[in-house]
Amino acid sequence: MLIHAVDRPEVTPFPVSNRFHMQIVYFMTPGGEQGIPKLAEAHYWIRAVDAKKWLDDGEVEVVSPLSADTKAHVELTEEQEAWLEWMVAHGVEHVRIER
Repeated sequence: MLIHAVDRPEVTPFPVSNRFHMQIVYFMTPGGEQGIPKLAEAHYWIRAVDAKKWLDDGEVEVVSPLSADTKAHVELTEEQEAWLEWMVAHGVEHVRIER
C-alpha cells in the first residue's frame, strides 16, 4: 500500500503495510471538524500540529469506539513513527491510501 500526499503531489508516496489501513483512523481529524473539509473514501486529514505532537510524545491517544470517556495512550510503532516523520518533513496534511 502507498500513502499519497494529496496536498503535496510532488512528494514521493510513502509505502505502508496492509494493516496500516486500519491504524490511520487513530490519527485522522474527521471531516467537518476543526475546519477540515469532508473527504472522499480512502482520503484522510492529519493536522500537522497533531502529527508533530505525536512524534514528540512517541504516542497517540486512542478513544474507545464504545465510550468517548475511555481513552488510552498507545506507543507509536516504528511504521507509524516513520510515516509521521514523512508527514512532518514534507508538510503533508491531506493523504490518500492506495491499495
